[in-house]
Amino acid sequence: MEEGVFVGWLKQDGDFVKAGEPLFTLENEKASQDVESTDSGILKIPPDAPKSGATVKVGCRLGYLVAEGETLPVNKPPTPPVSARPTITDASSSSIAANAELKLATPSSSQIPSSPRARRAARELGVDISSLPVTGKGGRIRERDVLAAAKRPSPTRELPVTALRRTIAERMINSVSRTAPVTLTCRADATNLVALRNQFKSTAGDSPVPSYTDIVAKLVAVALRSHPVLAGRWEGERIVLPDAIHIGIAVDTEHGLLVPVVRHVADLPLLELGRRSRDLIEATRSRRVKPEDLQGGNFTITNLGGFGIDAFTPIINYPETAVLGLGAIRREPAVLDDGSLASREQITLSLTFDHRVVDGAPAARFLQTLCQGIENPTDWLSPETRNSKS
Repeated sequence: MEEGVFVGWLKQDGDFVKAGEPLFTLENEKASQDVESTDSGILKIPPDAPKSGATVKVGCRLGYLVAEGETLPVNKPPTPPVSARPTITDASSSSIAANAELKLATPSSSQIPSSPRARRAARELGVDISSLPVTGKGGRIRERDVLAAAKRPSPTRELPVTALRRTIAERMINSVSRTAPVTLTCRADATNLVALRNQFKSTAGDSPVPSYTDIVAKLVAVALRSHPVLAGRWEGERIVLPDAIHIGIAVDTEHGLLVPVVRHVADLPLLELGRRSRDLIEATRSRRVKPEDLQGGNFTITNLGGFGIDAFTPIINYPETAVLGLGAIRREPAVLDDGSLASREQITLSLTFDHRVVDGAPAARFLQTLCQGIENPTDWLSPETRNSKS
């Protein structure tokens, strides 16, 4: 992490802050998070402290914690950003305050009188805020000025590369360069899968209905019990198999692709699985998801069926071994075992796996097993697993 967006203070200027109390909110490349104070003292926010929406770099001063009666340093220039890029892993990003001091940084956009909403809109829309006419009171550029400029025709348009987009790009390249990806596709009869979900819809009342992704995630977890190598990881000189099945669900957000993880999927009742995945997806799209909820998966599912896509090549969520892509469910004519023609629901599955970890035949057998589960989901899920609300 090199920089973050300062969302705002959780304490007021002059408040006494205890060590461990949430002090301010910072938005990193994944999510917004409350950063705790690492010390106790009275919060002093200098006049030139970053405003809400400002981008601050790691190693820049935000404010001060002082003792009773202590004054702020006089004529002490802000400490420049550290030159070395800190090594902060996903697991430690939530405790960034304990790993890298965030001191004050005045972003370049704040040198131009503008509202925080205007600066945020300018970053998202790729508008050069310095070229805009001033219409607000006090000579400030407003959000409406940025939106109007974005609508004006231009020979070229540029979009800023956000921290999240950089992270996505780095991880995609890392996945392709560090794995030997192979994609297998197959078709499965989803008629009974559709019937099962319709059964949930007819009896759910006001309760949420598990999505197709939820039901398939449960079937994947059951299949992985018989084919655990698909949920393994290549670590050094060994392949580590999982002791529990944690499945990531790819979520499309306005900020970019994120993958929250549902824990212990094989042991969850289907209705509880649906509740947990729904809550995680909502938190992810609203940027309220916790960093730990984006870690620890050992298999990922991505669903593009809602966009009418049949088959595609999903990219492995490294360091996982495999990712499953779900295509659209389509009603098509099918030849049954007795030679008769019938209308059946069909779905295409796209499995990308790391050929370093598993060969093609075992991966194909996993797909065969999963197809059996999709074609006969009620046989795979016991009544307690399907209907328990505990």
